[in-house]
Amino acid sequence: MLCFFIFSWYNKPVIVLLTTIFFILGLIIGSFLNVVIYRLNTARSLGGRSACMSCKSSLAWYELIPVFSYLGLQGRCKSCKTKISLQYPLVELASGLMFAALFLKLYQGGEEIYFWLDPGFVISYIYYATAFSVLLVIAVYDLRHKIIPDRLAILLGVLAFLGLFFFQNSYFDVHAPSMLEFLSGILIAIPFAFLWLVSFGKWMGLGDAKLLLGIGWLLGIPLALSGLVIAFWSGAVVGVALVAASKYGKIGHMGLSGGMKSEIPFAPFLVLGAFLAFIFGLNIFGI
Repeated sequence: MLCFFIFSWYNKPVIVLLTTIFFILGLIIGSFLNVVIYRLNTARSLGGRSACMSCKSSLAWYELIPVFSYLGLQGRCKSCKTKISLQYPLVELASGLMFAALFLKLYQGGEEIYFWLDPGFVISYIYYATAFSVLLVIAVYDLRHKIIPDRLAILLGVLAFLGLFFFQNSYFDVHAPSMLEFLSGILIAIPFAFLWLVSFGKWMGLGDAKLLLGIGWLLGIPLALSGLVIAFWSGAVVGVALVAASKYGKIGHMGLSGGMKSEIPFAPFLVLGAFLAFIFGLNIFGI
């Protein structure tokens, strides 16, 4: 996706440079998001020195460079040689691509080098980068623990609801939301809350409904519905792939295993669908 955007701007080297800068910024933020994912709901605070999860050795600065440290250390702790989770570079890369794509989505043209002087761009970028960073943490946390933390779902819901008053069509615009905008999150979440209720939590977790409340407010009904289509189709593809792979044994990545009894978290697919729908402005139903 990032390559597609860069190719479309190939005759504007300043845009390529700025996209690269935002990608690097995303890598750095992704490193912090990993800290949040690992320390959330534990006794550890978000502050303090980073250390190896196995030997507890404090990490030097050159062991904390996003992606490159993982490659340089060949995926192992320098002190105890324990394998480092692949989650670290993957989250950093995902964050880098997300930040770069958000820049290309929100950039409005004009004097390229002075884009940072446009308060509308700056406010919009900070808002959506924050919202999608929260979504990325939710996706990975759900993938690891098969639960969506209430505090993150609430944080997203608050951010998305406030955004109704300050953003329109993804750009900074102070306005009074319409009744449909007010109801967008609720209308998207209610069917999933109903599925949770009638199935006693077997078909759908309540956390997914809480997440969709925020996604509905963040994207609006047309984009949120398009994101849901992507989520269901991508989830179905992964589910079929896991079943097909079950004959070869378990797939031990972040707690996922093959087979018909595998519990596949849905939040990662919801987040993926929401992000793609937002970046590409998808309106599958033409609402």
